[in-house]
Amino acid sequence: MTDLFTERKNLICELMKDPHYVPMKEKELAVFMQVKPEDRAEFKRVLDSLLEEGRIALTKRGRYRQPEEKEMTGVFTSHAKGFGFVSVDGVEEDFFIPEGCVHDAFHGDTVKIRILPGKRGQRTEAEITEIIARAFTQVVGTYEQSKNFGFVAPDNQKIACDIFIPKEKSHGAVDGHKVVAEITDYGKENRNPEGKIVEILGHINDPGVDILSIVRAFDLPEAFPERVLNQAQRVAGTGEVSEADRAGRRDLRDMVMVTIDGEDAKDLDDAVSLSVENDLYRLGVHIADVTNYVQENSALDWEARERGTSVYLVDRVIPMLPHVLSNGICSLNAGEDRLALSCLMDIDKKGNVVNYEIVESVIRVDRRMSYTNVKKILEDHDEDVIREYEPFVSMFEEMAALSAILRKKRQERGAVDFDFPESKIVLDREGNPLEIRPYERNVATKLIEDFMLAANETVAQHFYWLEMPFVYRCHENPDPDKMEKLGLFIHNFGYHIKLGQGASSCEIHPKELQKLLNQVEGTPEEALIARLTLRSMKRANYTTDCAGHFGLATQYYCHFTSPIRRYPDLQIHRIIKEFLRGRLKEERIDHYREILPEVAKHSSQTERRADEAERETDKLKKVQYMESRVGEVFEGVVSCVTGWGLYVELPNTVEGLVHVNSLDGDYFYYDENRYELIGQMTGRCYKLGQKLKVRVAFADRFNRTIDFVLAKEE
Repeated sequence: MTDLFTERKNLICELMKDPHYVPMKEKELAVFMQVKPEDRAEFKRVLDSLLEEGRIALTKRGRYRQPEEKEMTGVFTSHAKGFGFVSVDGVEEDFFIPEGCVHDAFHGDTVKIRILPGKRGQRTEAEITEIIARAFTQVVGTYEQSKNFGFVAPDNQKIACDIFIPKEKSHGAVDGHKVVAEITDYGKENRNPEGKIVEILGHINDPGVDILSIVRAFDLPEAFPERVLNQAQRVAGTGEVSEADRAGRRDLRDMVMVTIDGEDAKDLDDAVSLSVENDLYRLGVHIADVTNYVQENSALDWEARERGTSVYLVDRVIPMLPHVLSNGICSLNAGEDRLALSCLMDIDKKGNVVNYEIVESVIRVDRRMSYTNVKKILEDHDEDVIREYEPFVSMFEEMAALSAILRKKRQERGAVDFDFPESKIVLDREGNPLEIRPYERNVATKLIEDFMLAANETVAQHFYWLEMPFVYRCHENPDPDKMEKLGLFIHNFGYHIKLGQGASSCEIHPKELQKLLNQVEGTPEEALIARLTLRSMKRANYTTDCAGHFGLATQYYCHFTSPIRRYPDLQIHRIIKEFLRGRLKEERIDHYREILPEVAKHSSQTERRADEAERETDKLKKVQYMESRVGEVFEGVVSCVTGWGLYVELPNTVEGLVHVNSLDGDYFYYDENRYELIGQMTGRCYKLGQKLKVRVAFADRFNRTIDFVLAKEE
C-alpha cells in the first residue's frame, strides 16, 4: 500500500515537471489523471501529503503547481510581535516569515529566503537564509539608563528589540533623552543588538525634539553641504535674470499671468495665463526653469537627485533645493523677470487640446494670488476682494469655466476622483497643536489642479510620440483579485461593476469605478465604498515606460509642473530643453536611456519616504492634540474594520481605535468578506461608514496611537 502511495506521489510530481503542464484544480487534475470517483479521497490524501512535504504548491486560486525551488531575494518587513514578511520584486503576494525563521534580520533588510512546505489556504511561508544588506546602521529612540549600562527603545515599532548601550558608549545620555544610536553588533536570536550613542537630540519633552526624531529616523537630509550652498549662491547671482539668460527665449512678459498658491507658500514654481479667442481657450502653464541654475552632474544636481523631493512636515519644510534658489531666483515672484518652460495650449469648448507649443520663455507674473482670495472672487463673490483684484476677475471667471470643461472631459473618459480631506494642523511656537481641521479643496485648488493635469498630459504625450527617453508618472491597473472582492462586496448593497472576461478576467476600466462613486454619492454607504475602492488601487510611481495612469484614465502622464520640489520634473525639463535646442543626439539619448531607470526608481523611493515621514508627524501631533481631550465625547465615522477592532475617524481627521475587547455585551467576530464586526449572540454589527459616538480613552505619544471606547449611549 505504501509503495502504491509513493508511486502516485511520484507520478503527480513527474506530471507537474512536464514543461507543457498547466496548473490545475483538484477536480481538473483528477479528471486528467483518470482517477475513479471511488479513489478521489485517496487522491486528495496524496495531494495533501505532497503539499506538506513542499514537493508541490498551491496557487491563490487553488491550482496545483511545482514549487519554487530557487532562493529568492526580497525586503524584510518586521512586526513588533517577532514575525514578519518579505516582499520580492515581481511576486504579488508577500511571504510570511514565522518568528523562529526571522533569525537576526532587522526591519528593512535585504534578505534571501527559502520557501517552507506550504499549508493549504494559508500565505506561503519562508525562512530567511541570508542577510544581504542591512537597512539600518542607526536607530532613533529613547535612552533608558541603568546603573552600569543603558538601552535605546527604538521609535520604530517594527524594530522588535531594544539596543544595548555599554556605559562607556552612552555619550553622556541620560534617562529620557532622544538619541541616535549607531548599531555596532546586530546580535543573535538570544542576544540584543549592541550600539553606541552618536547624537543626543534633546530631552523627550523639549520643543521640536519629537519632529527632529522623525527626521532622523527617516534619514531625511536637513542641512545642505557647504559646497552645495556656495554653488547655489553663485548661480543665483544678484537674484535677477541676466540678458544672456534671456537670449533665444520667447518673451511672454506682456502676457497677463498670475500664481495661485496657499498663503504660506514660498516656492512658487507655476504660473497660469488665459485668454479666449475665436471660441478657443488659450491656456498658458508656465513652469520655473530650474535647470538653468541646476546643471547636470553639478553638486546641486547630485544633492537634489539624492533628496528626490521636498518634504513638508507639520512644523518645517525640508527643501530639495537651497532657499536661495527655491524661494529666490527660481520662484515665480510677482513683478520680477523669471525664466520658464511654458506649455501653451489651445483648448476647444469640449476640453480638447487642439494645438500646443512647449517653449523656453521669459515671464513676469503680474499678481500673486492665494487660493482663499480666488475662492472669495469665484464662489463667495466678496465685493472687497473683487474690487482689489478687479483687472483679473474676468480672467478668473474664464479660468473657472475652462476648469469645469476640463474636469467634465476627464470624468467622461472615466478618471477616478477621490475627495478625502487632508489635515491642516496649526501649531503654537512651542510646537503644540492648537487646531486640527480638514484641508478642503475648493474651486481655486481644483482650477490649478485641472490646468497642471492638462500640461502634464500634453507634455507626456508629446514626448511619447517622439520616442525619446523620458520619465513618466504611471498608475497601474488595480489587482484583479481585489477588484473581484470589491465587486462581490458592493453586490450586497445592490451595486455592481463590470469586470473583464477571459484572459483579462477581473480587469476593470476606470470609468466603472467612477460610475460606482457617482452612484454612492450622498448615500449612507458612500464613505464605506469610496474607502474600499481606494484601498483596491495600486500606488502611482515613476517609470521610463509609458504604461498609462489608471486613476486619471489617460495613456500619457508625467510630472512636469513642480521642478523646485520634485526631481523627476527637473530631470524631464533637462530633456525637453535639449530637444528644443536640437541637442538630443544619439549620444545624449543613450545617456538618458542609461540613467533614467535609476532616477525613476530612486524618485519613487524618496517620494514614499517623504509620504511616510509626513504621515508620522501628522499622527504624532494628532496624538498630542488628543492628550488634553481624554474623556471627551466625539461623533465619528468607522473608517476601517479589522479583527482587532474599529478605527473611527473624527470630523477633524483624527483617527483612533475602538478595540474589540472594549465592545461589551457580546463576543464579536470579524467577517472579512463584508468588512464587519458582528456580535455572535446579539447579531449587532459594526461596519465601514457607520456613525458612532466615541469617548477618548487614551493617547499614547510613544506608539502614536489613540484609543477610543464607545460612548455610553452607543
